[in-house]
Amino acid sequence: MPFLFFLVIIVAVFLFAVVLYNRLVALRNKRENAFADIDVQLRQRHDLVPQLVDTVKGYAKHEKDLLTDITNARSQAMNANSIDEKIMAEKKLGSVLHGLRIAVENYPDLKANQNFMQLQEELSDIENKLAAARRFFNATTTEYNTAVESFPSNLIAQNFNFKREVLFDLEARREEMSEPPKVDFE
Repeated sequence: MPFLFFLVIIVAVFLFAVVLYNRLVALRNKRENAFADIDVQLRQRHDLVPQLVDTVKGYAKHEKDLLTDITNARSQAMNANSIDEKIMAEKKLGSVLHGLRIAVENYPDLKANQNFMQLQEELSDIENKLAAARRFFNATTTEYNTAVESFPSNLIAQNFNFKREVLFDLEARREEMSEPPKVDFE
């Protein structure tokens, strides 16, 4: 009888460990799927950026450095392989695109151009979808990280190489975004 009781406890502990392991795997896969959703939006952004750059080039020839930076940042973002590399490259591209928005404020004729306005609206729509996908990615990453760090699943996580993952946040742009926008009518 004690042997049977001991066996039942061991089987119960084993089954509990299996459930925890499977939950960690499911959360990791959910996180990767959430990043795949971000990837879809990033591909749309990458396809739209060259059109936007070409339109702006016609109006702002002396903003060549900014346009070169955008092209380089887009290229780095498209060539990134790992999730971490993509996050870093996309942060850089987002920052450079923000600089484009500021530069455009100096060109009223450009803002009135129909092609530019359409591209800008599409880019804005993609940025909004991307922000929503990032929020979902960060929520799934937080859920995964919580499972990796919480007891008792942290015991399984340590033994099977589940590790804390990074969020897709603003980092460098956080300070910039805390400042109110400057409006200049010159």
